[in-house]
Amino acid sequence: MKEQTPYHEDQELDNNNSENTHFNDILEQYISRRDLIKKTASGAIALAIATSATATSIPFRHPRPHKHRPTESGTRPEKLTFTPVAKNKLDVVTVPEGYDVKVLYRLGDAIHPALNDWDDNNIPSGPSFQFRSGDCHDGIHFFGLNSRTKQVDDRVSSEGLLVMNHEYINPTFLHPKGPTKVDGHRPEDEVIRETNAHGVSIIHIRKDDATQDVNLVKHSIFNRRITATTLMQFEGPAAGSKLLATAFSPKGVRTRGTHNNCGNGYTPWGTYLTTEENFIGYFQRSKEDDNKRPAHEIAALARYGLKAGSSSRYGWESAVGKLQPQDLYDRWVADVKKSSEKLDYRNGPNTFGWMVEIDPFDIKHHPVKRTALGRFAHEDSACRAVAGQPLAFYMGDDSRGEYIYKYVSDAVWNPRDSKGGYKAGDKYMNRGRLYVAKFNQNGTGEWIELTHGKNGLNASNKVYPFTSQADVVTFARMAADSVGATRMDRPEWCSIHPETGEVYVTLTNNSNRGTNYPTDAANPRNYQDLYGGTKTQKGNVNGHVIRFKEVNDQTTATRFEWDIYLFGAEAGMNPNINLSGLTDNNDFSSPDGMAFDSRGILWLQTDDSAYTDVTNCMMLAALPGFVGDGTTATTSSGQLTRVGAKVNDSNLRRFLVGPKEAEITGITLTPDNKAIFVNIQHPGEESASFDQPNSHWPATQANAGNTTARPRSATIVITRKDGGLIAG
Repeated sequence: MKEQTPYHEDQELDNNNSENTHFNDILEQYISRRDLIKKTASGAIALAIATSATATSIPFRHPRPHKHRPTESGTRPEKLTFTPVAKNKLDVVTVPEGYDVKVLYRLGDAIHPALNDWDDNNIPSGPSFQFRSGDCHDGIHFFGLNSRTKQVDDRVSSEGLLVMNHEYINPTFLHPKGPTKVDGHRPEDEVIRETNAHGVSIIHIRKDDATQDVNLVKHSIFNRRITATTLMQFEGPAAGSKLLATAFSPKGVRTRGTHNNCGNGYTPWGTYLTTEENFIGYFQRSKEDDNKRPAHEIAALARYGLKAGSSSRYGWESAVGKLQPQDLYDRWVADVKKSSEKLDYRNGPNTFGWMVEIDPFDIKHHPVKRTALGRFAHEDSACRAVAGQPLAFYMGDDSRGEYIYKYVSDAVWNPRDSKGGYKAGDKYMNRGRLYVAKFNQNGTGEWIELTHGKNGLNASNKVYPFTSQADVVTFARMAADSVGATRMDRPEWCSIHPETGEVYVTLTNNSNRGTNYPTDAANPRNYQDLYGGTKTQKGNVNGHVIRFKEVNDQTTATRFEWDIYLFGAEAGMNPNINLSGLTDNNDFSSPDGMAFDSRGILWLQTDDSAYTDVTNCMMLAALPGFVGDGTTATTSSGQLTRVGAKVNDSNLRRFLVGPKEAEITGITLTPDNKAIFVNIQHPGEESASFDQPNSHWPATQANAGNTTARPRSATIVITRKDGGLIAG
C-alpha cells in the first residue's frame, strides 16, 4: 500500500487561450501610456478622456449618503467599533474581545442519532458518511424555519436550516492512514467515504433567544446529505440534449451527484444554490481519446482543462465495485468507448459545472441542475430581486483569465412566489438570457448576450460551431471567448449591496497578470513581493474587489459603470500597490468569500498563500461607499484605473483570524444579526502525513495545548457575550 499521488489543480486554473482585446490595447489606440503619465500630475487622469469604440462614457455620480433603514435587527453602523483582531499564526480562531466562538459542525459529525461520534482512532465507514458531515466546508446559508408551517420564514432566527457546501476533501486526514492504492486500485470504502464527503449538508439548528447559544437538532427529519452520488435532474436549454446523454441517462435528463461545491447563493423563493467549481479534475481521459473525437469536441474538452492523457484528482475510476455498482466508478472515465454517447460516459464532464438548486424544506424531490445559467467553474451566485423586474443572477468563473456572467430571467419577479420551491425555480431559472461582462477603460462596461444566433454564436463560429442554445450554455466559456469578454483575475464570490443594489465581485489573485494576461483597467496590478524574505511572488499577488452599478438601476441593463472598491496589499507596500491605504488593522491578501448582511455590513474572507508568512487567513468587516466615491490612480506598473475611496480603520477592520493553513470561507447570519456562521476549511492542509499534522484545530479551540487530534474542517458560530448584534 502506498499513498496516493497528490493532485495538482493547474489543469483547471488556466485554460483561457483566447486573444480577447485588453483595456491597455484599446487605450493605446488613443494615447500612449508614457504620454498619458507625462501629461498628468502623479500619473492620474480621468479614464473617460476617450470614448471606447464599443461604449459610451457614463459619468460617475457625485458622492451621496446612505439612507439607513431601521429594522428589528439594527441599522447599518456609521463606523465599526469592535477591537480589531491582530494578525497572527495561532492554531485557533481569534475573534474580537467580547465575542465567543463555538465549533458547531465538524468533518464526520453525525446528523442522525443512531450514529456514533467521530473518533480519530476509529475512522467511520464510507457508507456512514451519508449521515455525517462532509469535508472542506464552504458556502453556507441560514434559512429561518417556521415551526408551525415547517416552511421557510426569513423573519425567524431561533430555529432554521443551515445549508452548506463541502467543496472537496483533505484525504490525508479523511482516512485512517491517508489515501491508499492496492494493485493500482483505490479501496472501495475509501472512494465511498470520499464521494459521500463531497456535496452539501442540510442541518436543523436552534438558537436560544436569551443566550444566543446554537445547537444541532440531531433527530430532525430535515437533516440530510446531498453527495457526489445523489440523483439530480437537468432543466433548462441543455436538458435532453445530446451533450448530456450518458449510459446512465441516454435522454440527457438526469445525472448523479454534485461535487467541488464552492460558493453558493440563494433564491428569493427560499431555495439554496450550490456551485460546481473545479469539477473537471475528477475525470480521467486517456491519451488515445483524441483519435476518436471530432476537432470541436477536443477543443471544448481542452478549454475546460481535460486534455488527452489527463489523470483524475482522486482516482475514483480505479475502484472495483462490490458494495456499489461498478457503473458508479466507471463514469469518471471520459473516453469514447462505445458506438454512441448513450452507451458510455464521454459526456460525463458535461454533466458537471452547473448551478444546482436545492430546496432544503423539500425532502421528496431531487435537486435540479439549472443549465440556463451556463457551465463553467461556478464560484458563487448572487440574485437581485426587484418586484416587477426580471431577476438577475451574477456569477464568477474562478480561474485565471475567466469571466463574470449575468443571467436575467424572462419572468418578472412576483413576491407571491416567495415560497414557490422548485416550481418557482422552473419559472425563473429555466428561461432567460445569459450575458458575459466586458469592462471598458473609461469606467463603463457592457453585458454581451450569449444567445444562439446572436453576436456570432452560430454554426459558422470559428471558436466552436454553436448549433443551439444547448451548445452555448454547455460551452459558455467558448461563447464568452468568441464575443470578446474581459479576462479577469479569478472571479470568485459575488454579493449585492442591500441598499444601493451595486454588485461586488472578489478577484482573488493572478500570478500571470502582467505576463500571459497584460494589465488592464479592471485588473491593473503587476508587482513583486517577497514571501518570507526569500520567495519572489509576481503578478496580481494580493487580489482586489471590483464593483459595478447597472445603468438606471435595472436588472435588465446591458450597460454598467464600475470601479475597484478595494485592493488587497500588505500595509507596508508602496502607495501605488497599496492603493486602498490599508493599515495593520485591515491589511489582507487574496479576497475570496464575501457577503453583505441585511444591514449593509460587508464581510470579506481570504483564501491566501501570499501573506501567510505573516498571518493566517482572516475575515474582515467593511462599510463600503458606492461606485464613483473615489478617483483614478496609476498602479506601480503604470496602469490607469478607477479606484474607490480610500478606506480607514473605522470602515474596514479585521474581525477574525483563522487557525493554521485554513481558508476562511462561507458566511451567513441569522435574521436578527445576533449569530454569525463561518466555515473553516482544510486546517493543516500542508501537512505531510496523517500522523504529523501541522494543525490540531478544532480540538485546539477548547484546548490550545492539544497536540494529537487530527485537523477537521468545521462550521463555527460566533456570538456576543452580551447577546447583542454582531458588529453592532
